[in-house]
Amino acid sequence: MDKSHTLLSEPATLKYSVVIPFYNEAGVALTVCQRCSRVMRHLRESYELILVNDGSGDGTGEVLAEFVRQDPHAVLLELRRNFGQTSALQAGFDHARGEVIIALDGDLQHDPYEIPFLVRQIARGYDVASGWRIRRGDNLFLRRFPSRVANWLLAKASGVWLHDFGTTFKAYRREILQDLRLYGDMHRFIPAACHRMGARICEVPIKNVRRKAGKSKYGLGRTFRVALDLLTLRFINTYLTRPLHFFGKWGLALGLGGAGILGYGLVRKLLNWSGFHLFVEHGPLMGLGFLLLVSALFFLAIGLMGEMMARIYFESSGKQTYAVRRVLTQADASAEDSAEPAPAPAQASEPAP
Repeated sequence: MDKSHTLLSEPATLKYSVVIPFYNEAGVALTVCQRCSRVMRHLRESYELILVNDGSGDGTGEVLAEFVRQDPHAVLLELRRNFGQTSALQAGFDHARGEVIIALDGDLQHDPYEIPFLVRQIARGYDVASGWRIRRGDNLFLRRFPSRVANWLLAKASGVWLHDFGTTFKAYRREILQDLRLYGDMHRFIPAACHRMGARICEVPIKNVRRKAGKSKYGLGRTFRVALDLLTLRFINTYLTRPLHFFGKWGLALGLGGAGILGYGLVRKLLNWSGFHLFVEHGPLMGLGFLLLVSALFFLAIGLMGEMMARIYFESSGKQTYAVRRVLTQADASAEDSAEPAPAPAQASEPAP
């Protein structure tokens, strides 16, 4: 098994680990890192900053590498390509060494100066402190209203009554993440997964800072992914160990309905009431409805079984959902700098006439 898969199970060596995934955030990456470093120094506890470059193509990696060269508390994880936010967070969690693990986005829409509010709730005995964006400045119809509906559905499906599942800004007690593995786009369901393991969860009001640079990675299109993930979450929370209860009740209902329809047709045929021929008058329509219904059930069954098989594969084989290109520390960066040839001296320019 990969060593990174077992790091969370090892004893913590630091007080805090701050995990920050970045994807094409060159304009604000340095500001995020500097603010986080300033806040963590103010807490006067041992800490590390785990900066995850999720396959950025705009120079974010170079900005983060330069920051790591200057800050001994920072560690850069460069992923080989863009694996998505869930895998980037899992990479950071796997390499975290702190007793308390804090996660926030790298787009500066989460204010690092609010980290003390989250860790304060962890110190009070909670296992998860989740940010809650009370006042959002996003578009009402494209962002806020769909978000409220999604959060209500997530709370209903998971049994965890949070107002804001979507924010990454959270603090976790280390042990609650030890048995947690993230797949697909499941990062928004971390509180639900932790609740399933008996975690104590609270919400902390946070600000929703308007994006100052870069482009939002989220839009209305993610609503469809959330809907599919919601179905997966409901299945995992309720039927993971008893899938027959899910498929069986639908099969029983459909079987009873089909038996009723066929029984009705059989009785009409035997009694020949009014010369009514069921299959002559409604045969094509009934056949089409039956075909569509069976096809939908097959697609759902295949999707859910695929979710279960993916988890079995990753858990049993120790495979990861990401690949790390390199792990860069300040010592590594200094060694690289010393190995590089010194730049040629610049030639003096001629004085202007």
